[in-house]
Amino acid sequence: MDGQVRAGRFGDRPGMTCTDRVTGRNTAEGPRGSPGMTTNEPSRHTRRFGRIGLWSTALASASPSRRTEIEEAAAELEELGYGSLWIGGSPGVDRAEPLLAATSRITVGTSIMSIWQHRAEDVATQHARLNSAHGGRFVLGLGVSHAEAAQDDATREELRRRPYSAMRRYLDGLDAAPQPVPPQERALAALGPRMLELSRDRALGALPYLVTAEHTARAREVLGADALLAPELKVVLGSDPERARATARDYLRRYLALANYRNSWLRMGFGEDDLADGGSDRLLDAVYAFGDADAVRERVGSFLDAGADHVALQVVTDDLSSVLPLPQWRALAEALLPG
Repeated sequence: MDGQVRAGRFGDRPGMTCTDRVTGRNTAEGPRGSPGMTTNEPSRHTRRFGRIGLWSTALASASPSRRTEIEEAAAELEELGYGSLWIGGSPGVDRAEPLLAATSRITVGTSIMSIWQHRAEDVATQHARLNSAHGGRFVLGLGVSHAEAAQDDATREELRRRPYSAMRRYLDGLDAAPQPVPPQERALAALGPRMLELSRDRALGALPYLVTAEHTARAREVLGADALLAPELKVVLGSDPERARATARDYLRRYLALANYRNSWLRMGFGEDDLADGGSDRLLDAVYAFGDADAVRERVGSFLDAGADHVALQVVTDDLSSVLPLPQWRALAEALLPG
């Protein structure tokens, strides 16, 4: 990668500030209609979370031996200009503390914490403590998880039949706690219309996972103009398309076995054949960004154009469980973040 950002220009009216849709850089006026630019002011959510954040399960490590490594990485990512760090998997609130302690500006969120693994009252207490200590920079990302991952039959059945009702009850618990979690400090993993509506009405907004730009546009219609919309987008950097697809397919297999993602993709218009054998090329191209950082930049732009306030990038490599992909994060920062 040459590190150069190839930005178009967009001059609409005399005196208008022109802004790169991905980096947020101001530019001089230029020919109307060139790609990559917008005259829109950033939303309040973009100002809070930044246009670009990172999603990583490796940031969730609870190993004391890795705390220093994770803290140093968080500090560097803040300096590089990322707006938010999303702790992937199913982390507890405590996993955010090292990242918050190592930084001073960046927003940190869970993406997502399973409502079945943590009592609402306990979570509310932890949330209040973290935000009091770290200037309100923590956002509680919540999700109903997956029936396939449930540890008992009763939970499994409720996940299959009533995920929406389960989330409503959990939000009721957060509201009723001695130290409630305000709606503007929580967000929901939401794919279908009912959960999107709930994220609009009882939370800051939605954190969709494994979605397309087209889903993002439909989600914005459901959410309206004011709710947060922060989809995750997977990234495989590299110049070898065959190897990149193999890496992407190997990682996607675990999600293809989960009914809620399968149902979501079917609602988006994919067929059962797209969900076989690690996913079709069509599916991979819709939920991943492939190529160099400039190619990723264009894909991010398509999500922002569709209505996202913020895009959380998940760099996919052959080892995601523990290795922090710092070289890839640095390369993306060079192309995607304000210089």
